[in-house]
Amino acid sequence: MKLNAKGQVTIPAQLRRELALGEGDEVEVVLRDGQLVILRSDSQQADSRPGRRLAAHMWKRLDTKLSTDEMMELLRGE
Repeated sequence: MKLNAKGQVTIPAQLRRELALGEGDEVEVVLRDGQLVILRSDSQQADSRPGRRLAAHMWKRLDTKLSTDEMMELLRGE
């Protein structure tokens, strides 16, 4: 990754998908043991109970054109 002139970087799409990060999500950049670490902001970490972030990610992927069976397959991973 390259730092742009404004000091910004782009989180790769694959990582955003894996972490269910979307436009408008807030993150913090902290220095930990001499390395920069990107964390979800405290407000989003509080709501990251098991399954909560995954459910939000899956709802973003649902398409009204999908049949009920297709939605269940997507949600259950069958």
